[in-house]
Order: sequence, then structure tokens, then C-alpha cells
Amino acid sequence: MLQNFVHHKALPFTTVLMDSWYATNKLMLYIDDLGKYYYCPLKRNRLVDDKGKQEDYKRIELLSWVMTELKSGKIVKIKKFPGAKKVKLFRVTVSTDRTDFIATNDFSQNSTDIVQKVCKVCLRHANANDGKLRSFTPELKQLTGIESCQCRKGRIQRNHIACAILVWLRLKDLAYKTGQTIYQIKHRLLSNYLIQQLKRPDVSMFIV
Repeated sequence: MLQNFVHHKALPFTTVLMDSWYATNKLMLYIDDLGKYYYCPLKRNRLVDDKGKQEDYKRIELLSWVMTELKSGKIVKIKKFPGAKKVKLFRVTVSTDRTDFIATNDFSQNSTDIVQKVCKVCLRHANANDGKLRSFTPELKQLTGIESCQCRKGRIQRNHIACAILVWLRLKDLAYKTGQTIYQIKHRLLSNYLIQQLKRPDVSMFIV
């Protein structure tokens, strides 16, 4: 997707915001090579070095922070990052019971407060999308048979999932255009099929 934005659509942007699931070394380095900034939370068990090889890598949650670092962030080396490639890490309080560790390649960023505001924007978008995801999942399961594939080969399973999602997208599009629910669209298709088969069955029955 990111390659499509950069090379095909040529969308103008400077910063990529992403969740911890996407914060892999490969993707972070790729964004850096594109000349773009990234901001992403790192998982608490991610191994980093903040002592310049004077100590072993340690889990992010075990790092010690002085007051200036809490305000302005600290430079760390993520394990398996190449050479002298480093990131700037911020300890951000998201809520009373949650603290995130945000990594960025924007070394000019020196305010934890600004990073915290960026995180809140991401969190609002995540919460908004969460409601859509909760409705998407049961609809996909109940109306498309996405869980019914009994094939063992991964390629066939992926094709089945892709077909199920395409069916859901088409039903959703029809629901928006006709002002009906996605369930009404599906049930009407079944109802029309049953009526047609009762009138002109494809398999005729004979009583002997």
C-alpha cells in the first residue's frame, strides 16, 4: 500500500503514523529510506540499547528515564537495526493506566507533549474504526461463509477468504445504494431463488 502511495499515486505526505503491529525493522527502515518520518508505538518487550553498547540490549519497559528525557525523548538503538541507525524514543502517557513508547526517525522532534497529541489523533481514528470492524466481522462470518473452507492448502484458503470479502463488499455496496441492510439484501436473494425453484425447479421431482 505504501509503495502504491509513493510510486503510483504520488501522494504528497511527510509522515507515516502506524500501530505497533506494523513497527517492524523492515518497514521502519523502508520509510526512512523514502525520506519520510514515522511515528509508531513499540511493544514493551522490544529490545533496545540506550547506553551506546555499554550494556546489553534491554526491554523498553525496563529503561530508566531522567526528567529531561521524559520531556524531550532519548536516542536508542533498536536490536537488529543496521550499523549506527538509531531512533528517538518518547515515553508517552496515553491514559491513567496506559503508557506507550513512541519511536520516530524525526530527530528534530524534542517535545513529548507534541508526540502525545499525535498519539491521541491516532487513538481517535483507531476507536472510530473499531466500531466499523465490530460490524464488519459478524457480517462477514454470517453472510459469506468465510469460515466454511475445508481445504488444507494455504493458497486455496486465501482465495476463499478473498472471494468472501469481495462478496461482502458487493453486498455492502448494494445495501448503501438501495437503503437496505446487508442482511435484507442477502435474504432477498435467497427468497427470490426459492420462489424461482418452486415455480420452475432445475431438478424436477416425479412421483412413481
